Parts: sequence; C-alpha cells; structure tokens
Amino acid sequence: MMKCFLIQSFSKLTMLQNSHKAITFFNTLIPPKIPPNSISRVWNLLQCASFCNLKVHWRKDEKLDESIRADKKWRLCARIVKEVLNEPGQVMPLRYLEKRRERLKLNVTTKVFIDQNPLLFDTYFDRIRPKSDSVTFIKPSESLRRFLEEEERIYAENELLIVSKICKMLMMAKNRVINVEKLVHVKREFGFPNDFLSKLVPKYSNYFKLVGGFDENSYLELVSWEPEFAKSVIMLKAEEEERLTGIRVRPSFDWKLPPGFYIKKGMREWVRDWMEMPYINPYDDASHLDSSSREMEKRMVGVLHELLSLSLFKRIPVPILGKFSEDYRLSNAFSSVFTRHSGIFYMSLKGGIETAVLREAYKGGVLVDRDPLLEIKDKFVELLEEGWEMRMEELRLRRESARNRNKSVTLGSSELESQEDDDHL
Repeated sequence: MMKCFLIQSFSKLTMLQNSHKAITFFNTLIPPKIPPNSISRVWNLLQCASFCNLKVHWRKDEKLDESIRADKKWRLCARIVKEVLNEPGQVMPLRYLEKRRERLKLNVTTKVFIDQNPLLFDTYFDRIRPKSDSVTFIKPSESLRRFLEEEERIYAENELLIVSKICKMLMMAKNRVINVEKLVHVKREFGFPNDFLSKLVPKYSNYFKLVGGFDENSYLELVSWEPEFAKSVIMLKAEEEERLTGIRVRPSFDWKLPPGFYIKKGMREWVRDWMEMPYINPYDDASHLDSSSREMEKRMVGVLHELLSLSLFKRIPVPILGKFSEDYRLSNAFSSVFTRHSGIFYMSLKGGIETAVLREAYKGGVLVDRDPLLEIKDKFVELLEEGWEMRMEELRLRRESARNRNKSVTLGSSELESQEDDDHL
C-alpha cells in the first residue's frame, strides 16, 4: 500500500516545479495508514524527487575553459621536473626520460623539450655502468635549484595556512579521519608540500595524528577541534559584511550566472526557494540529516563549496572529489549539483576531464580569489618565461647570423662574376 502511495505521489509531484505548490500538494494528500516514523521519510523522498527532476542543460563557459587550458603548458613542465627530482641523486639519463614520454603526455622528444625550456635542466655526459658508453644525462639547472629554494621559503611562510587546510578537511569529514593515500593524492590541488606527512604531522601533533604508519591503510585523524577553523568561507564573508555595514547578514551562497546564461522559470523558482533555506555549516554534524532531504543537498553544496574554496585554483577534477564521497557523505550522484547549481559552480569538460569550478572565484575567466601559495606557481612560470625569452633571442641571433652569411656569399658571388667580366674584356 505504501509503495502504491509513493508511486502516485511521485508521478504527481514531478509535475510541480515550485516547492510551495509541492508542499500544498503533499498537505492535501490523504495517505493510507503509514507509521508516523515513516511520514518524514516519505516527505524527504518527495522533496528529493522534486529537485532530481529539475534538469539544467549544461552550457560551455569559454572564459573558464580558457583558464584551464592556459595552465596546460606550465603543468606539463612541472610534471617533467617532478619526474627528474624523484630520481636518485636528482639526475637521470635522457633516454630514460624519453621512454616515459607517453605516460608524461609529452608530445615532443625530450631533447626538443629541454631545448625549448633551457632554464630547467643542464645536460652532461656520463656512464650508466662503469664499462658502458657515455650517454647524455640531465640534472636540475642552477636556475631551477634557486626556484626550489624559493618554493621552500613560500611553504615555510604559509605553513599555518597549510595546517588550517588539513584541519578543515578533517573537521568536515565523517568521524574526523581521512585516508592518508587520499590526502597525498590531492596535495597538488590544495598546495600541500611533498613532505607534509613527515614534516607537519609530527610538528603539529596538537591538531592531528597519523594512525597506522605510512602505508595505504593509514589515516590522518583530528586530535583537537579548533573553533576558529570551523567557520566556512560563506560564514566568514557574512561576518565581514556585517562588520562593515553594521547590519546582520545571513550566510548565503553567491548565486550568479554569467552574461548570456539563463535557466527556465521553473528552475528559477526552485533556486529561489532553495536559496531561502537556512545555510548549513559544512563543519556541523550532519548525521541527523536524511540523505534524500533538501537539507542534505544544501549541506552537500556547502561542503563542495568549501573544498573548492580551500583549493589553490578554486577548481578540482570531479573524479578526485569522488574519492571523498564517503568521507564527506556525498551522494553517488553528487556531480549533478554542479549543473543543477550552475550559478554557484561550473562543470568544465576541457581536456576530456570533468572539472568543478567555483564561479565566484573568477572574474572574466581570471582567478581573483588568489591563494597565497599560488606564489609558487607564479615563480615557476617566471622561470619558464625567462627561459622562453632566452630561447627566442638565441633563435633570433641564429637567424640573423644565417642571413649575414647568405648575404656575404651573395656579395662574394657578385664580385667574382664582376671580376670574370673584367678579365674577359
């Protein structure tokens, strides 16, 4: 009987886009005898049906896609540098790197890559084995080593920021623990140094501790709750606005579509009603929320918003976020919120990878909400650009030298022909 009631209710509710109409419809129902403790679950399922049937068609955002594409070149260089730095002694035969081109997604030969980026590596000849022939080796250049020293300085200056990010990720997680392997996998997204487990965890044992060693079954566990870290970006913005205006501000998402984007009327009404719901702090305990309720949807959006806010570029590939589904109580279809809440997020398909982007962090495709740790990326790009300029100048001088040689040859030929004509006369 209850199953029949649910089917009838779902079929009628899917026709009602406005939540106020849906509530009126639900209140007018005269259901069969249902146990009292089941009524709330029925309503949650009906609510879930209402927003699950609201579809927003994906639309490409050229400017945000361009911001992802623009990072492609320096990220490739960073992968090659990491590959060499991970080798014993931070040196390796050039031919070994050549064999890894496909995995590194390098579409030119390693020799061409090194020529194109002259400030990254130095080359020299050595033997792989004592009696073998000499082959070309590569090692970090002096310019790259100076950058690595700068990187260490920036990490040291922002150590407390990194610690707060780790704490926040643990504080949002179920049971306040996260698998170490997952944290290592996302260190690049959040700006964690390579040695954050061996260096920061023992140093800040008052915040977190390692359980189970350094293997794949180990976890990082929160030791103490820090109230200062338990405020989301949304809450901090509301507090700042209240401080500046003297008017109490309710924490709320910044929901805004770029020019040229639109959603249908039914969806606009649903978004308006959803935005009017109270904001749910992602650091609050969510164990009492029904997984199919609108409140859980609100909380899930808050968690994803906070994770993206903690990331370096305010964007994270969806498959990486999916690794934390269980930790943050995300639904199996969590990625649909990125299109359903298209005024908060953008789902990029650039490069064949789904990437969740926080819209409010960008203006005209340019990242305006900059993380202090992005100074590392800026320094690395400066190093690359200096090398590219050096390369262009070298090519210019070569072309000029070649033109001069050709001109000399042409003049020499003309003089020789003139002399032969004089001799003939």
